[in-house]
Amino acid sequence: MNEKSPVALGGCADRWPPSQYAGVAPLVMDFEPVESLLGLATVIGGHIHQRRKQLGLSLDTLARQSRVSRAMLSQIERGRSTPTIGVLWKIAHALEAPISALLGEEREENVWFLPVASARRLYSKDGRFCSRALFPFDNPRRVEFYELRLETQGEEAANPYPSGTLENLVVSRGEVEIIIAGTRYGLTVGDAIQFLADVAHTYRNVGQSEAVMYLVMTYARIMA
Repeated sequence: MNEKSPVALGGCADRWPPSQYAGVAPLVMDFEPVESLLGLATVIGGHIHQRRKQLGLSLDTLARQSRVSRAMLSQIERGRSTPTIGVLWKIAHALEAPISALLGEEREENVWFLPVASARRLYSKDGRFCSRALFPFDNPRRVEFYELRLETQGEEAANPYPSGTLENLVVSRGEVEIIIAGTRYGLTVGDAIQFLADVAHTYRNVGQSEAVMYLVMTYARIMA
């Protein structure tokens, strides 16, 4: 994963937005305001810095464990750079924390309305893979819910999650192939799969149109 890729949280490649789909309102996929990106970068950087200090890790140690360069980590912690989804996954895994713990802002509410127009999306470095969280980033949690979108011929390789992490995925549109520890599973509309995600796994679009999937991720324990 190229750490210097310009496609980062809230951003997108030139190919976005994708073409509209019959009967489905298109997502807002254009660039977010600069001030919004800067605010998100500050939130992410602050959480990473705090978590690293709690674990007693130096930047060099975190760089080695996450395989993200020290220079990039320093830029991210200072809020001067927003990581791609792949880079953020690496950092979260090294910090033994879910991605949501690095994105959230604490608040106390009984109802959380999550309008699509203001959703926080994570993109792969090439912009072909998009992950949208369908839950508020308020507090650490064991269960997370995501909408995943993958362009035609696109694929996203995910690093192993902490031991015991469970993924439950269902295909809403398109045809995908899920490769789990080297074994391939083909899924079409309505098919679902559940697997332990503490091994390397890859999502691949093998159809002729954008694939849409919904993912429930359950951690073995709450990771604060």
